[in-house]
Formats: sequence, structure tokens, C-alpha cells
Amino acid sequence: MMPSEPFVEAYLLRLGFTLDEDRKPSAAELRALHRAHVERVPWETLEIHLGRPTTVDPHESIARILRGRGGYCFHLSGAFATLLTALGYDVTWHRGGVHSDAGSQPPGATGGHLVLTVDCDGQTWVVDVGLGGVLYEPIPLRAGSYRQGPFTYGLRPSEVEPGGWRLDNDERGHFAGMDFTLAPAAPADFAECHAVKSTSPDSQFVRIAAAMRRRADGVDQLRGCVLTSIDATGHARRELSTADEWFGVLAGTFGITLDEIDPAERIALWEKVRIAHTAWRASRAEQSV
Repeated sequence: MMPSEPFVEAYLLRLGFTLDEDRKPSAAELRALHRAHVERVPWETLEIHLGRPTTVDPHESIARILRGRGGYCFHLSGAFATLLTALGYDVTWHRGGVHSDAGSQPPGATGGHLVLTVDCDGQTWVVDVGLGGVLYEPIPLRAGSYRQGPFTYGLRPSEVEPGGWRLDNDERGHFAGMDFTLAPAAPADFAECHAVKSTSPDSQFVRIAAAMRRRADGVDQLRGCVLTSIDATGHARRELSTADEWFGVLAGTFGITLDEIDPAERIALWEKVRIAHTAWRASRAEQSV
């Protein structure tokens, strides 16, 4: 079965993915598409810092991905769900909530995260290309422990979301876990949380420019001016001190060239990132006194 939607060919090209002529939806193809997406389409918040409002409309997100950019969960998973549906997969959207602090009560499915499930080959799969460098492949919707590269994830019934599920992140991850409900959701269910995440001064997305990318053997994370790479050997951190260095990492590590912005916008973006990083360092110095 070959898709007819006009965006599909360009999207697959963006992923470096070729369909077989006699294909049909399969778990093997789903896993390969997921791997290609997290490797090639970065999790990133740069549109916020460029002052460019976005929506949760998946076709808007697809257009941005086709221009070589990424986004965060509402953008990435919404776009991927639309691609998978066009390819003949049975996809359902779900409300989720990321739990950042391992020592506090999980928030439940607040709508701050978009999770997908896909029914394929007699199995329901948890599909999530929007967690910022977590799942490399889909995992079965079945309690258990799942090893992917150097990381181990757990899936179990949620303790705070009745009938829902809990994804426990690897202990080296940037958050503890994520709860989600199995009730179906739609793009409109995420609009309010998206507005808060992209505009509130209390939002970490607004405070810190970030990018993340999963690869087979690890994950790369850029938060402000700090680049962290995590793999089987441990953590490697590097502080980026110049605009050339910072934009070079964006392009070389995350594939974000920002060719569409002019020199004045590049300078303004770097200054915003540098000032926020300086303030972050000052706050850490105060905490250590």
C-alpha cells in the first residue's frame, strides 16, 4: 500500500527512508521509521527564542520539519502521527505528563505531553518521538523493562492515573518518568498547555534554549550553552563560549542550520542564549556559597 498524501514523499526523504513497493504497515517498518525520526528530526525549542509563535496543528509542524527544523512533543509526535496515519497505521493520540523530579509526586496525565499508541501486528505499541532523546524505538504496551542501546526504560501501570501507564526513564535521563492515559485525545486537547509552555516566563522552554537528539548509542543534549553527550561510557559536558561554537554545534550535532534567519537574528539569538546562560551560572554560584 503506497500513500497518496502529497507531504509523505518529502517527509520520508527528510527521514532518509524509502518504502518498498509492496509494503504494508508492520511493526518492523514502524520501528525503523521511529529510529529514523529521532535520529534526524531534533527536539528543540528555538522557535520560542526566535519569537516565532507555533501551534499544535500537525500540518504546520510537518511544514517546519520539511524545512529542516524540529520542535517539541506536540510538534514532533503530532507530525509523526499524521505521517503514520497516511502510511496506513492505526494511531491514537493520548494525554501525558512528564515528571521531572524523582522525589516528588508524579503529576499524572496533565496534557503537558503528547503520547502515541499504534496498533500493529496484533500488538499495541507506545510510540514517542517527542520525549527529547528517550525512546529509540517503540515499546510494547506491556509492563516490563526495555533496553535500548545504553539505556533501560520501564513500563508499568500508573500509580496516579487510573487505567493509565507510567514510563520510567533511564536513571541518567533528564526527567524521572512520564504518566499517560489511554483515553484518546486530539490536537485541541494540547493547545492550552502549548500556549503556557511557549509563552510563560516560568516555562523552562522559554527560559532555556534547548535541543536534543537520540542516536543508537546515546543522546546529545544542548541546554543554553552546555552540550552534554551521554552514552555507555558516561557523561561528557562542554561549555560553548562563542557564537560560532554554539551555531556550529546546532548544525553539526543536531542538524539545525538556521539558514533561514538573517545575521541580525543570529546575533540576537546568541545574545539571548548567552545572557540566560550567564544568569544561570550566577545562580549556581550563589547556591554553592
